[in-house]
Amino acid sequence: MTSGASLCKVRPPRPRGSTAIRGVVNVRRTTFPQAGVTTASIRANAAAMYQLFLVMAGGAVGTAARYLVGRGAVAAFGPVFPFGTLAVNLIGGFAMGVLAGLLARVGGNENTRLLLGVGVLGGFTTFSSFSLEVVTMVERDAWMTALGYVLASVLGAVLALFAGLWLTRIAA
Repeated sequence: MTSGASLCKVRPPRPRGSTAIRGVVNVRRTTFPQAGVTTASIRANAAAMYQLFLVMAGGAVGTAARYLVGRGAVAAFGPVFPFGTLAVNLIGGFAMGVLAGLLARVGGNENTRLLLGVGVLGGFTTFSSFSLEVVTMVERDAWMTALGYVLASVLGAVLALFAGLWLTRIAA
């Protein structure tokens, strides 16, 4: 036989700061300090997720724009030269310069930089970020570092592409 006490349902204590309405815990006010989950950590995670969303949304716009420029260039000039890639690299570099200048002058916030600089322009062309980094090094009079970075990035990327092609060809 079982005792009467074991048949009782024992409810766990509600987390501190929570409110229960008809048995539902209000998650927005719930904290579990013993597990390191506090209102501040929830807000920080929400802010980080929002910033990630800004980068992803901007990246989708930039990637779509890159695709459309590439298609337009092939339609206009044919596939004889990568005019689309050249166009997005030049446009992206110019746009990154304008954005960096505006953010420095107006004092734009981090969300604007993430949406437009990292997201849109990052999706449009990573060359724009590379260009900004090189110009920043030059403006800081780090000419040799900038030159080394340019050579390592451009030659390194081309050599890495050749290595990837070679590896897939010998593996086939």
